[in-house]
Amino acid sequence: MDDRQELGALRAQLSSISDMFALVMIMFDSADEAEILRLALSSVATLGPFRAEGAHLARRETPDGDDELSARLRALAGAGGSVTVDDRRWSWAFPMRAVGSHAGYLVVSAGAEPSADKRSLLSTLAQLTGAALVSAGLHRRERDASTALSALNTRLEGTNEQLAAAVTDLEWRDRIHQSLMRVAASGTGPAGIAAGVHRLTGMAVAVEDPFGNLVAWAGPDRPHPYPRPRRGARAELLSAIRRSGRAVRSRDRVLAVAQPRDEVLGVLSLVDPGRRAGDRELFALEHGALVLATELAHQRGLAETELRLRRDLGEDLITGTDDVSARARSLALGHDLHPPHQVLVARWADVAQDEEIVAALGTAATRVLGAEPLTARRGGAVVLVVPQPDTGGGMPWGELHRAAASLLRSPNGSIGVGRPRALPSELPQSLVEGERALEVRLASATTGGVTTFEELGIYRLLAAGAGDDEVRGFVREWLGPLIDYDAANRSALVTTLWQYYECGGNYDATARALTIHRSTLRYRLQRIRELSGRDLRDVESRLNLHVAARAWQILRPPS
Repeated sequence: MDDRQELGALRAQLSSISDMFALVMIMFDSADEAEILRLALSSVATLGPFRAEGAHLARRETPDGDDELSARLRALAGAGGSVTVDDRRWSWAFPMRAVGSHAGYLVVSAGAEPSADKRSLLSTLAQLTGAALVSAGLHRRERDASTALSALNTRLEGTNEQLAAAVTDLEWRDRIHQSLMRVAASGTGPAGIAAGVHRLTGMAVAVEDPFGNLVAWAGPDRPHPYPRPRRGARAELLSAIRRSGRAVRSRDRVLAVAQPRDEVLGVLSLVDPGRRAGDRELFALEHGALVLATELAHQRGLAETELRLRRDLGEDLITGTDDVSARARSLALGHDLHPPHQVLVARWADVAQDEEIVAALGTAATRVLGAEPLTARRGGAVVLVVPQPDTGGGMPWGELHRAAASLLRSPNGSIGVGRPRALPSELPQSLVEGERALEVRLASATTGGVTTFEELGIYRLLAAGAGDDEVRGFVREWLGPLIDYDAANRSALVTTLWQYYECGGNYDATARALTIHRSTLRYRLQRIRELSGRDLRDVESRLNLHVAARAWQILRPPS
């Protein structure tokens, strides 16, 4: 090559270098990685007979990269080197390096291996591209940091505003809390709570029981008469409030439940036809409901204490106590023991919970007799001590049984009624009579219903107690072989004989009562004749066997 050719080559090289640095200035002014790579790839062809195959970033590959090329670039580990691209005779991966950083590779190919000068230009372009990418990353991170700092400042300003609002809100809530605590401590009950919430909200306030009955009202425009909600609608409303966990609007009211545990004891509501209730009014309402729940729970605790004291008195009356102390204790509980009282003893066959029976009988007795009974428990039965009813309309025991059966949803209850006693100390005798009457009712063909001691007839003689030994001897004399046979063979000959006479000697009725076949009944009666040696049709034998069987029903131990 002569001097003129060398000079021309040098000029061309200097021109390429000048164009490259002008391009680099443009790349360094850009913060967009994609734009920088586009400029670098487009400038490859200006440096010689080259073709840009692609730019591969170290942290990701361009979508055009193939798996074989990617694997080769990973193997280079940041160094430059040859690669294979289609059928090109020469291809090279130039690392795009910057200080302390490797940005990726600029892959270039050519039809023939270029000169060292050309390769140097390509290497320089790759390095400057890497520097521009690093610079763009720094600019991007600086911009992101500035944006994040600005956003943080904005959030801090918002947080400060929220904190100031929260402090104001807490001060206001504390004033409501202190006001309602003073109401709770005043002992004014639901009426005081309603008045306190009315003062805080300026709205009319109602306190209702769970069924919608008005307990207290504060504020203007109290409705007369007070509206009663439908039972189903009321239950649905309370269920919706409980599920919400917050106050709920229903028509012209906002309601919150007083619910210390799982049971709603009352409802506190704001009368708000204009829908003016805001956050502060709702907080006052809900906080008032909490105070109301505490108050109602306290009242219920007092009621339960009174109930326990009534039961204690009932237990003492049926086991024996003196008249003076019994009457004094009853007066303290609002019960008058001066009129004659009598004892009722009850069992309900298909109701497992005694508390249900006590509650139902208590409600029924209060409704039918007009006085709340004293209750107790004895031997698995529920005992009621009630005042002697007025006899103007007849004895109300059947009505009481029907009322209790309706409440318990079961007619399978048996009640025994003892005779009235003028003095509290005599009530244990009425208890014994009630127990005897109940035993007879339970042993009868129809267990559901009421039996009074006056109705026992011959059973009253058997229940006298003083002649028990004589009665037992009589039973043994007439039924001894049958009793022994039943005990040895787990049979029911005595029960069969008793039921046979109770049914008037009717085979069909007896078989139905015993739930056995007629042929089985005939066999048992024949066996009874053989074991007892008695003629079941003989008038004298029939009377004695029937009385002995009835006595056995009373005297036998419970099964």
